[in-house]
Amino acid sequence: MAGGFLGKTLAAVSLSVALASVTVKSLGGCSVAACRNSLSSCRFHVNSNMMSGINGAIENSHNKARTSPYPGSKVQRSQVPNDKVGWLVEWHDYNPVEYTAVSVLAGPQWADPQINESNFSPKFNEKDGQVERKSQNGLYEVENGRPRNPAGRTGLVGRGLLGRWGPNHAADPIITRWKRDRSGNKITHPISGKNILQFVAIKRKDCGEWAIPGGMVDPGEKISATLKREFGEEALNSLQKSSAEKRELQEKLHKLFSQEHLVIYKGYVDDPRNTDNAWIETEAVNYHDETGEIMDNLALEAGDDAGKVKWMDISDKLKLYASHVQFIKRVAEKRDAHWSEDSETGCPG
Repeated sequence: MAGGFLGKTLAAVSLSVALASVTVKSLGGCSVAACRNSLSSCRFHVNSNMMSGINGAIENSHNKARTSPYPGSKVQRSQVPNDKVGWLVEWHDYNPVEYTAVSVLAGPQWADPQINESNFSPKFNEKDGQVERKSQNGLYEVENGRPRNPAGRTGLVGRGLLGRWGPNHAADPIITRWKRDRSGNKITHPISGKNILQFVAIKRKDCGEWAIPGGMVDPGEKISATLKREFGEEALNSLQKSSAEKRELQEKLHKLFSQEHLVIYKGYVDDPRNTDNAWIETEAVNYHDETGEIMDNLALEAGDDAGKVKWMDISDKLKLYASHVQFIKRVAEKRDAHWSEDSETGCPG
C-alpha cells in the first residue's frame, strides 16, 4: 500500500510540475514566464521539460480537449473551467460524461477491450507486448484501473473515438519545400524579406479542417515507418495504386524519408478526441526537399482519411486542425522562413 501510494504521489508531483501552466517562448534568448498563481491552479501549457530533449517548446493550452460536442457525436462534455483543469485542484463535484464510440466498443483490431473485461490486464506506463503504453511525457497516474490524462480534466471519461486506454501514439510527417517562381527562384515575402516555405496539407474527411497528414502508429511499428506510410496513404493515395505503382512510389518515398530531418515535437497533443482516460501523443517530423526535385516527381493525390491535398504557404494566417499550427510555426522558425508580417521576429534581449 505504502509503495503504491508513494509511486502515485511522485507521479502526480512530477506530472503536475511538467504540465503546469508555463508559457514558453520558444527558441534561444526567450524568457520563461512564471505562473501568477500556484502550480495547481495554472492553465496547461507544454513546457520545455516535455519536449524529450528538443530545444524550445510548443504552447498547448488544453482547450480543444474540452470542446463540445465530442467529434462525430452529439455528446456534450461536462464543462471544465480553466482553474479546475489540473488534477491537483480538488473538485468533489466533478461529474464527467462517460462516452466511448460504438466503433471502438465493436472491438476492432486497433482498439483495447473495456477496462472491466476479465481477459484484459493492460500494463500501463510500459511496453505492453507490441502496444506502447509509455507516455512521451513521463509517468501518468492510474486511478481505479483507468489511466488519467496528464494534462488534466476534459469533462469526459472513457475513450471516445480513441482505441487505446492511456496514450494513443501518432506520427505527423511535415513535408516542406521552398515556394518558387516559374524560373525556379525562391520567392521572398515582401514585408518580412524571408523565403516562403510550403508544406503538404490534407483536408480531413471527418471534420473538414486542413491538417498535417498523419495517423496512428501500428503496434510494433517504428515511427519512421508510420511517417512514410501515412504520408503515402493520405497525400499520395498509395492504397489505391497497383503493385507496380506502389513499388515505384516506395522508391521515391525512400529518397525523401532517408534524408536528414528535424524532429519538431514529441509529446501530448491538445486534440478534440482526448478524454480523461485516453489521449493523443505525437511525434512531428519535418522532411525538407531543399531543391524541390524529389516532390516534383511525386504527384499529390488525396487518399484514405484525406478529402483533398495541396501545397500550402506557411504563415501565421494558417488555420489548422488540433495543435498543427504550432508544429508548422516551429518548422518555419527552424528553417528561418517567413512566418509573420510583424516586424518583431523574436524576443527582445
